[in-house]
Amino acid sequence: MESLFSAWKTSRKAYLRFFDNYSLEELNRIPEGFSNNLIWNIGHIVATQHKLIYIGSGVKGHIPEEIFNRYQSGTKPTAPVSQQEADALKSLLLEQIEPTIRDFNNKKFVSYQERTTGTGFHLTSIYDAFEWNNFHEGLHLGYMMSIRKFLA
Repeated sequence: MESLFSAWKTSRKAYLRFFDNYSLEELNRIPEGFSNNLIWNIGHIVATQHKLIYIGSGVKGHIPEEIFNRYQSGTKPTAPVSQQEADALKSLLLEQIEPTIRDFNNKKFVSYQERTTGTGFHLTSIYDAFEWNNFHEGLHLGYMMSIRKFLA
């Protein structure tokens, strides 16, 4: 699990760099041919981690419900994100990590509701959920790397 957690922390640091390198306007811009933007992808990985780990285990999570509802699968940007919401997402990128690791180490994730993701990956355990989360975050980091090419 330590390597999974280490990879997750590395992924989140890569996401944080977008806040340093792009203005709020750029984070919100949806380039032609895309259905979302940089900030939506950040919110989406925060919401998806919550869904995969906490909802999948039936355990209360650590993110605001409105963030989950705005960025879960099946959503898309409907209005520009405010600076306040961008700051909240930036904080959540790191603030999700330690409570989740602590909850794992304290064995809070006792059961897991099996399901198959939209891309066909079958989750049977909390371990699968952590592995899939890292893969999912890598996918969205790739999307963001494509989006950023159209922001100049």
